[in-house]
Amino acid sequence: MQQLPVGPTVDWTPASPPERVQLRGSHVLLRPLDPVADAEALYTVSHSPDGDPAVWTYLFDGPYEGLRQFGEALEEASRLDDPLFFTLVRLGDHRPLGMASYLRIVPEHGTIEIGNIWFGPPLQRTTAATEAIYLLVSHAFDELGYRRVEWKCNALNAASRRAAARFGFSFEGIFHQHFVIKGRNRDTAWYAITDAEWPAVRAGFESWLRPDNFDAGGAQKQSLGQFIDGRR
Repeated sequence: MQQLPVGPTVDWTPASPPERVQLRGSHVLLRPLDPVADAEALYTVSHSPDGDPAVWTYLFDGPYEGLRQFGEALEEASRLDDPLFFTLVRLGDHRPLGMASYLRIVPEHGTIEIGNIWFGPPLQRTTAATEAIYLLVSHAFDELGYRRVEWKCNALNAASRRAAARFGFSFEGIFHQHFVIKGRNRDTAWYAITDAEWPAVRAGFESWLRPDNFDAGGAQKQSLGQFIDGRR
């Protein structure tokens, strides 16, 4: 009988589902979504006149007609286990400034995605924003035992695709006509980090986040990409 190729055997213990825990860094805290405490602050930074409604352009939901509708959506989201939502809180002033989630969680195969990510203007292009991604990916690999962390986005979302590459995710291709979102076609770009790749990516993140990588004005001395690429 012809022997057909098969994958290598895996000494595998299923990963743990993520729980509603706090993930704390030096610049940012990720805590379980609290619709009562978070709605007004999150609405303000993501809607006019003071926020950036463009954060909703490529997401499945939003922007919302008003604070009441937004609060109701947060209340519904807070009850879900997949997606499991977190509020991103800037340390120092403890102000809620964004959201993120784990989703498409498959512990038996060791795959998990991070998504539904948006940063309000005060969090955009900051050390805290990068640290938030590091905390999510690190928790998935180092504490929950996943084999693969995914990042998916609208293929037209150039900013998200640049971010995925900067954060060490490898591009895996485009799923064409993957969704219909807000009445429009979405082709989805797929990215991932595997557990074999994670040690090098983790070392890059940790080197970038060290205080001595920033000057007195807070500007980085070396980019995250330089640190990650130098270790692969």
